[in-house]
Amino acid sequence: MICLVALGAVPQGSESPTEAVRGTVSRVITTLEDPVLKDPAKLIPRRRMLEEVIAGRFDYAEMSKRSLATYWTPLTETQRTEFVELFKRFLSDRYAEKIEGYRGEQVGYLSERIEGTYAEVRTELRSDKTDIPMDYRLILKEGRWPAYDIIADGVSLVKNYRSQFQKIIRESSYQELVNKLRDRTLSGEKKAKL
Repeated sequence: MICLVALGAVPQGSESPTEAVRGTVSRVITTLEDPVLKDPAKLIPRRRMLEEVIAGRFDYAEMSKRSLATYWTPLTETQRTEFVELFKRFLSDRYAEKIEGYRGEQVGYLSERIEGTYAEVRTELRSDKTDIPMDYRLILKEGRWPAYDIIADGVSLVKNYRSQFQKIIRESSYQELVNKLRDRTLSGEKKAKL
């Protein structure tokens, strides 16, 4: 989604951050534009396909860790695994409708910045009515650039959830946050089955 403006070297044999974002966005758009999958009866299979494409590019563990911030450290491995899975399902449910609202907007790739093992790919979602900046923050892991945050129109997904999660934990408990995520995910699954 962004033109290459590298501030650091990418390890040999690995994709560039821009290639990573562009490849994922292209696969999402191809899925959304597939005439066979536009059939309302194909809503659930199409959503699962979109989730697979996105899950292959997002580092939900890193997103979870950053969203919980200091509350991540005391969690056991079992709690961390549970939270990552709940957060992944929650995000999938929350953003599936937004992604499915795609109406032919174009994506412009503006720039890429690499600093060590971190990168930011700046893009713009362009439509007839408005242009929305979308920046992807990525981390280099095993020669790949998975995303750990999206900044849409200046608002960080991770920071937004961090403030919400911290408020729930401070006012109640970590377990209450888990319960809320589980309830929202289960209610989303029930709606999808109807």
